[in-house]
Amino acid sequence: MRTCGILLPVASLPGPYGIGCFSREAYRFIDFLVEAKQTYWQILPIGPTSYGDSPYQSFSTFAGNPYFIDLEELIRQGLLTEEECRAVDFGEDPASIDYEKLYLGRFGLLRKAFSRSNVEQRDDYREFCSRHAFWLEDYALYMAIKARYGGKSYLLWPKEIRDRDEEALLRCRKELDRDVALYCYIQYEFYRQWEKLKAYANEKGLFLIGDIPIYVAPDSADVWANPELFQMKDGKLTAVAGCPPDGFSPDGQLWGNPLYDWGYHRSEGYRWWIRRMAHCRKLYDVIRIDHFRGFDQYYSIPAGEETAATGQWEDGPGMQLFQALREELGEMQIIAEDLGFITDTVRQLVKDTGFPNMKVLQFAFDSRDSSGPSEYLPHNYGTNCVVYTGTHDNETLYGWFDGIGQEAQDLVREYLGLEGADGRTVCKGLIRAAHRSVASYCIIPLQDYLLLGNEARINTPSTTGGNWQWRMDSSCLTPELAEELAAIACLYGRN
Repeated sequence: MRTCGILLPVASLPGPYGIGCFSREAYRFIDFLVEAKQTYWQILPIGPTSYGDSPYQSFSTFAGNPYFIDLEELIRQGLLTEEECRAVDFGEDPASIDYEKLYLGRFGLLRKAFSRSNVEQRDDYREFCSRHAFWLEDYALYMAIKARYGGKSYLLWPKEIRDRDEEALLRCRKELDRDVALYCYIQYEFYRQWEKLKAYANEKGLFLIGDIPIYVAPDSADVWANPELFQMKDGKLTAVAGCPPDGFSPDGQLWGNPLYDWGYHRSEGYRWWIRRMAHCRKLYDVIRIDHFRGFDQYYSIPAGEETAATGQWEDGPGMQLFQALREELGEMQIIAEDLGFITDTVRQLVKDTGFPNMKVLQFAFDSRDSSGPSEYLPHNYGTNCVVYTGTHDNETLYGWFDGIGQEAQDLVREYLGLEGADGRTVCKGLIRAAHRSVASYCIIPLQDYLLLGNEARINTPSTTGGNWQWRMDSSCLTPELAEELAAIACLYGRN
């Protein structure tokens, strides 16, 4: 089946309170996608963001982002007033997210809503807390303690709390009872709103592609509550994740995420991963797993190194993990993000799982890849893949084409049969080439349809500051654009 969709982070939706959320603008975007004959809306991870504001560095792999709770819904419930929400400074620029102001303003409103909610008397709230207890209790306590210590990493907490001494944890639960309850309420409201939004999309025939990082953040409830799952000794990481040096990054990429102790996971029958994927399957219709090659081999960097140059490849769990997932959960719709330096063993793992992998058109014309005919050129695709013009880590299509140089531009024009065409025409041609390909899925970032430059780029890997901030203008979603997208989808049999 040939399908298509649009990549747009929830945070990039328009709206009045500083960041995109599960608001009426989200419902309008779903209506737009349906009108445009799209099958999928792909989003980025929706967990609570930590330092650097990256959705790939979250305080929990199970929790939801408090910023995505629709304040207007809380107004409708009578828990907040419009005046209270309008009085908070969420930033001056509606096209950019100011995370510092969000942090300073959002939680005060959520605390106020909680204090007025009487939610702890509700049966559905109690049922939610019981159903999610396996992660929610640790997460809520972790966030309450973190707030007490000014947001410091759990590694800097008093030793008895850091090491989860039972008496110390009981004391914290008692002293921070109302703060723990607040974080439980925030998750209850997040999931209630998300499930309502997802149901609306599914009823319209639109499906959601969720994105999960392979790794968890070093300062997270996951690591604090379950240190045995990771490569640690005496409460400290012994090795961290990253990527080796290549043509894109001379020092490699030092991500700093904890690496899994795969021997322990194997001895437990991959129980934590089964829980994680079961949780994600309820959240999303399709799951895109970031850095899929880490299941075949992962790049291990000794903790404390300043670059990724001294790392080495180690064996991951391979097909054994996915066999365990299938036995417990049955078949799941998963997209394998296999970008970067890919070996024959990674290709074999992707083939053995049967999951579609990813093709990125921008990579097809990159002169730094001189290993032979590019597997990212459309004429080299098989059907079981997902073609993108670019991802959240790439430049926008228009920004990329503008900066690749005359020789590469001419190659793109020649490939498309658009010699002499201007940049806008070429970018439209690349979008059509993606749709025209045999790939079963075609996902295009909204910015590329809008022909926006790099001012609309989502993220530049290995940089800090200025990322994850772009927001769309609601005036972009015109009937004419929906008609244009629908025409392309119909022309290439993807409607």
